[in-house]
Amino acid sequence: MPQARLPIDDILPELCQALGRAAAVVLKAPTGAGKTTRVPPAVLHARLAGDRQVILLQPRRVAARAAADRIACERGWVLGQQVGYHVRLERRASPNTRILAVTDGVFVRWLQDDPFLERAGVVVFDEFHERRLDSDLGLAMVSRVQRELRPDLKIIVMSATLDPAPLAAYLGNCPIIESQGRSFPVDIRYSKFASSMPAPEQAARSVAEMLGESPGDLLVFLPGVREIRRTHQQLAACAAQHDLQVMELYGEMPLDQQQAVLEPCARRKVVLATNVAETSLTIEGITGVVDTGLARVLRRDPAHGVNRLEIERISRASADQRAGRAGR
Repeated sequence: MPQARLPIDDILPELCQALGRAAAVVLKAPTGAGKTTRVPPAVLHARLAGDRQVILLQPRRVAARAAADRIACERGWVLGQQVGYHVRLERRASPNTRILAVTDGVFVRWLQDDPFLERAGVVVFDEFHERRLDSDLGLAMVSRVQRELRPDLKIIVMSATLDPAPLAAYLGNCPIIESQGRSFPVDIRYSKFASSMPAPEQAARSVAEMLGESPGDLLVFLPGVREIRRTHQQLAACAAQHDLQVMELYGEMPLDQQQAVLEPCARRKVVLATNVAETSLTIEGITGVVDTGLARVLRRDPAHGVNRLEIERISRASADQRAGRAGR
């Protein structure tokens, strides 16, 4: 089956040519351009990795697994053979794997055991605008390995929203490639609820309101699994009335359940998700997004010397990313 053409396909030859001449490339491409699934195979087929692997870094486990699975589907490959993934407590790969999707946390631990990155020919940092400690540390270490020990190692940094100029300067004034996206206009509306109303109840009411305004499936962003479960309960009567398929999406779900959420559904679908659906994943059929504006974030408690998961308001950049899911 021929692949559907995506906006990123127009600049893949330019990207590969630039990476052939330079040690690194910064790619700016909007959400939905196709960079996650199309860039690694293009780099591999251009032989820019030599006999080594293309390593695709993802900020979350669900994104790493979904990216590997999508690449396998698009190419007619077997997941775990030509393309695979490695996340915490789970690995699906073989000696034949040429494209390996990993979380940035796993990648940093690799560097402790393999500081020369002998297995890697190209390292692709995806969704770099999220700016996690592990991704920043990983880029710094890979850049140093490249400068001092592995001049053959290639680096690609990809982002939808980050200003590419400072990154390109950090990577030796490397080339910047930009791709156009493909999206529909998004109408943003703000619901007014009492501040004391719990987020699950706000989300359920907003879903009921949006059902008559948006013709397709709905994506609901919630801060955590607890809120997802409560919203699911709140939507029980609405789902029965409108014949909705209410589905959950979060990082700890098994791969087959995650994949079921990403695939088309015979019934109208409402997906209750954490911020794992904010980037890297494409859920077909989404025409409306309900955003609570909240996320659970790991913070250090200096008074007690422990890390805590705290619910916080998201940034404007994250809000834009979430809203953009309705225009894909």
